[in-house]
Amino acid sequence: MIDSDVSILGCGWLGRPLAQHLVAQDVRVRGSTTTPEKVDALREDGVEPYLLTLTPELTGEDESAFFASPILVLNVPPSRTADDAKAHYRRQIDAVREAAAHGAVEWVLFASSTGVYPTVERTVTEADQPPGRPDALPGTRRSTGRAVLAAEERLMRDPSFATTIVRFGGLYGGDRHPGRFLAGRSDIGRPEAPVNLIHRDDCVALLATLLDQNVRGEVFNACADAHPTRQALYTRAAEVLGLEPPTFDESDPTTGKRVDNQKVKDRCDYQFRHPDPLADLEA
Repeated sequence: MIDSDVSILGCGWLGRPLAQHLVAQDVRVRGSTTTPEKVDALREDGVEPYLLTLTPELTGEDESAFFASPILVLNVPPSRTADDAKAHYRRQIDAVREAAAHGAVEWVLFASSTGVYPTVERTVTEADQPPGRPDALPGTRRSTGRAVLAAEERLMRDPSFATTIVRFGGLYGGDRHPGRFLAGRSDIGRPEAPVNLIHRDDCVALLATLLDQNVRGEVFNACADAHPTRQALYTRAAEVLGLEPPTFDESDPTTGKRVDNQKVKDRCDYQFRHPDPLADLEA
């Protein structure tokens, strides 16, 4: 049972449905958006809206009031356009850390990414990649993955609050249909690579479960049980939408990482609502 206020920094594709879910459970929710047009929509949802931006400094009205909740859900991904994604994201995270430390925040629930894992041809668990230690599992990462991995460490090491990290796989659901991800593209590499996806319903339900069970100081992978191949999933997904299916480089034998989700199922007795993205397409 969630018995305290919750602030959600980033009420977009994931944050807003989470806010709606919590409001329905009679939780007082403060929610931020960077878009003035969305303020009224949040208010209609029963959320206390705040217009805040991280540019990378935190700016907006009533910043201190937003951080008056004991629990903060931090749902701000790194920029894909910043010249130095890692440095920019570090300044954003530090701005949030400072505001949280000066506020009433006791616990941060951080929406991270499986992008913190490098490109490896094996199953990966949380223990394989501790926050902030890229050398523990060497390999190639995108700049955003490196940025998020560093942010995890800065949050976990901050003594001002407890932190729980949730490493989400590729996001789908709502207006994000896998059929649009690769439709029409050609000669895509790694056709046999396993796909690590998670439906928005599970993102919301899993975060709500962690809040309800008060699970602090942990790191969890969050992706569906099943890992269809890239070729199987994205070909069928495009067909379902009537789009041109992608084509793959059949001569590429490399695969990729398979993200293991067993820890959160064991720790929280969580069962995924959408355990198989490929089966979801047929539903």
